[in-house]
Amino acid sequence: MNAVACVLALAGCSGVQSALDPAGGDALRIYWLTVIMTAGAILIFLVVTSLVLYAVFAPPERRAWLGSRRTIVYGGLAFPIVVLSMLLPYGLIVMRDTDAPVRGALPIEVIGEQYWWRVKYSAERGQPEFSTANEIVVPIGRPIAVSVTAADVIHSFWIPNFGGKIDMIPGRINRLNFTAERPGVYRGVCAEFCGDQHARMAFDVVAMEPVAFDAWRAAQAKPAAEPDLPLLVRGRELFRVGGCGSCHVVRGTDANGWFGPDLTHVGSRRTIGAGQFPNNIGTLAGWIANTQHIKPGVRMPSYGSFTGEDLRALAGYLESLK
Repeated sequence: MNAVACVLALAGCSGVQSALDPAGGDALRIYWLTVIMTAGAILIFLVVTSLVLYAVFAPPERRAWLGSRRTIVYGGLAFPIVVLSMLLPYGLIVMRDTDAPVRGALPIEVIGEQYWWRVKYSAERGQPEFSTANEIVVPIGRPIAVSVTAADVIHSFWIPNFGGKIDMIPGRINRLNFTAERPGVYRGVCAEFCGDQHARMAFDVVAMEPVAFDAWRAAQAKPAAEPDLPLLVRGRELFRVGGCGSCHVVRGTDANGWFGPDLTHVGSRRTIGAGQFPNNIGTLAGWIANTQHIKPGVRMPSYGSFTGEDLRALAGYLESLK
């Protein structure tokens, strides 16, 4: 009964944020280690429970053998020694093969901040470096080398579908290696309490075909597009006079702030608020006007002084930055 319940529980844990739905080689090795350890634990539980029930309910003349020397040697010594001797080398092999650096890996730098993720792609293969936020795009089939650190407090970087978690410590660089083996969108989270909005600090990992990734990367490296509608031109002007450029950068404009996320291509991202809301004009306008109400404690103030028309123009401009 316990084994059936465990299997049903495991079957219900697939999805975009699940260590039991591996989408890479390292995650698959960890998954099978979990399955084998769980199966071993269930087997031991069933054996021990059966012996306890037999000792309690069997007639005295039939359970006398439970106290014999042979039972103690075989059950108390030989059985655990054999089981542990089999599991130990298997676990060491999994540890050896997991998170191994590979030559030619795509380097990505991720910095954890309260409460969002700064993502940097280094210059490589003729492509210039650029930054984005709260979204990591990777090609399938190519090893990824993620260097992580933190700008303020300790965070923890975890993509359940691709492997284990790793600490992000201010002043220290840690590294995580993985390879995405199937396309899709996978959710990553901060797994270390970092403040009031820790539970609302997530990001997307978008795994795509190499050709699509190359096209995405080339587009992200370009400066922001010029607005082509009067409403968007007004939105850009509001972005400038509202002081947004003192915290945010939009490449190709005079906005060169470094404190907040890079917004050069913010309209191309799936979500805003570190994975909290779908990215569209409505959510962008709500975020600008009521940031501290929606996500109290973030470093961005609320701009409730904008009129509805101004918010539509400003949000429309940001949404147009594809």
